[in-house]
Amino acid sequence: MPLSRRKLLRNAGLATAGGLLFRSTGESLFAAEPAKRAAPAAAAAPKAPLVPFNRFPRAVQEYYVQLIRAAEREADARRAALRTRADAERYVAEVREKIRRCFGPFPERNPLNARITATHRRDGYTIENVIFDSRPNFPVTANLYVPTGRNGPLPGVVGTCGHSSNGKAAAPYQSFAQGLARQGYVVLIFDPVGQGERLQHTTPSLEPSHGINTVEHIYVGNRMTLVDENQPAWFAWDGIRALDYLLSRPEVDPRHVGVTGNSGGGTQATWLCGIEPRFTMAAPSCFVTTLRRNIENEESQDAEQYPWHILALGLDHSDFIAAMAPKPVRILGQERDFFDARGFEEAARRLKHLYTLLGAEDNFSSFLGPDPHGFHLANREAMYGWFNRQTGAASGQKEPALKLETDDTLRCTQRGQIAEKPFHSSFDFVREKSQRLGKSRRTLRGQELKDVLTDALKLPTRKGVADYRIMRSPGNRGYITAHSANYILETEPGMAVLCIRLSEPSLLSRVPRGPERALLYVAHKTADGELRDDAWLRDLLTTQPKGTALFACEPRGIGDTKPQLSTPEFAGKGGIDYFHSGLGLMFDRPMAGQRTFDVLRVLDWLQANGHREIHLVARGEGTIPGSFAALLHDGVKQVTLRHALRSYSEVAESETYRWPLSSFVPAVLTRFDLPDIYRELESKGLRQIDPAAADATASTL
Repeated sequence: MPLSRRKLLRNAGLATAGGLLFRSTGESLFAAEPAKRAAPAAAAAPKAPLVPFNRFPRAVQEYYVQLIRAAEREADARRAALRTRADAERYVAEVREKIRRCFGPFPERNPLNARITATHRRDGYTIENVIFDSRPNFPVTANLYVPTGRNGPLPGVVGTCGHSSNGKAAAPYQSFAQGLARQGYVVLIFDPVGQGERLQHTTPSLEPSHGINTVEHIYVGNRMTLVDENQPAWFAWDGIRALDYLLSRPEVDPRHVGVTGNSGGGTQATWLCGIEPRFTMAAPSCFVTTLRRNIENEESQDAEQYPWHILALGLDHSDFIAAMAPKPVRILGQERDFFDARGFEEAARRLKHLYTLLGAEDNFSSFLGPDPHGFHLANREAMYGWFNRQTGAASGQKEPALKLETDDTLRCTQRGQIAEKPFHSSFDFVREKSQRLGKSRRTLRGQELKDVLTDALKLPTRKGVADYRIMRSPGNRGYITAHSANYILETEPGMAVLCIRLSEPSLLSRVPRGPERALLYVAHKTADGELRDDAWLRDLLTTQPKGTALFACEPRGIGDTKPQLSTPEFAGKGGIDYFHSGLGLMFDRPMAGQRTFDVLRVLDWLQANGHREIHLVARGEGTIPGSFAALLHDGVKQVTLRHALRSYSEVAESETYRWPLSSFVPAVLTRFDLPDIYRELESKGLRQIDPAAADATASTL
């Protein structure tokens, strides 16, 4: 059964984040005095430059750390309870079923339409440059290494590439393919999407238009979420179809087919262990560790490395290997890798225990090389020796002498990119699926829309009123009032959310009770900065009816809780917003839902303090949680949105988009779109100001 969020938090205990220690009593803390209306005139600007608020930069990160520790404790308890072979067999069946839920369903198989574009004869083997279609008109570029002068059929291996911009032509990857071929293996190694010859977004001159390698992976993967497509499954499907092609070759013995790859290729090899039963042996390198170590170590990964629901279902890397048990697997790591060797050893111990219970202890092995990250010689030779032990194709594990090829030799296309000819890109698939969903999607209204939205956002039940801290007065911040009060709400254990109340005179105590009318601004990036610098917001606040209490809040991950991690922007990997949003997909808690929950908790807090008529105002990225919360909360009577995204379908159907993963709801277009939300908000006097396009820039917002 999936781990419930409540159970994860209960197992985690009272979480801490960035030094936060909260009293989660749930009681209401009301002040007796009514609030005074904010002064309409702008206060004098402070003289010295202002340092932005960022008092709880570890809150989101430590929230995830607490969740993963709780998930691992529960999963480890299940593993420790395995005592018999029958227990182990049930466990293997369970993880296989869970993995299918994370990755499936896969599409129907289309004709591979395989074509060989060149053949290169070498001493002891040939290289065929091959293109096949893993989906209709979705070409995969690959090299097939075929031994010569040997009696067949021969063992086969699917090689998966790590994050090299030149894909299959990178030295470590053609090295292991050639090394295996020289020992008697038929090897098919293929370019992943976004690498080598498989860029999905190119200019007319075939240059990358939205990045290459990890950058395009994330660009493609984020958008897929809108139409219920999961990039790990897309990568895995390419591997499955690569195996289809390999097995179509008469030179290959289907009794001996393996998979190996390093880094991002180790990812693909690990996923394939869990989902493709035709593989008879495996040796993934430089990937397998524990998800706890990755999260604790702030190790950001690509979209294909974040399978949806995996942590909610209690799975870890080792479970994908367990799904292949009792077939022979050797996991490979490196002592000096950024993938934590401690996690590698923890995964190995789990698997050794499982294989022993299954009576196949000799079918599992682990090898930790002495090098930094990479498919270096020691790891390649450990892989050769493991496969040779299973197949008898060669003796020992020594790597034969190699002579690496140029990129041009291994090129399958004339100009180096599949885009030289018309093809169906991943964007085309997403756009067409969005269009189909738009035509077939039923219009939801009223309570049904609220129920579907609540489910799509994975919103937990809200109980009680958020406890809060009263922070010392920050002094004159240049708002429309000379004074303001800063409250830090605990929206859930360990999560800090800033709420600012503008005030005249100074307010240093608990939040006053009343008046009945309040305005809540949901920030785009920083409530503090926007209250000071956004002329439109300042004008709006100064024109509110007399007796309106003025508030601004920041959902998690911006402003006061903007993460400050050891590698702040994860260069080329989508930034911290992407990192934490990707973790949300694995925990089955999308960031858009987490932020909506924060806003709902703030609204509950305002309502409990006597504000019965709330005008919710939001701008830019704040309009996503703001509009969702406005629909779901009865206390919101009026809504103003500035630079709100026009629709999710526009993102899915536009070549260029700039909205972050934190603004996306997984599978949203299978159920509703933003115009459905806006239509329902018309009953609350919705006012839309300058709606934003899919490619709206940060300066526009």
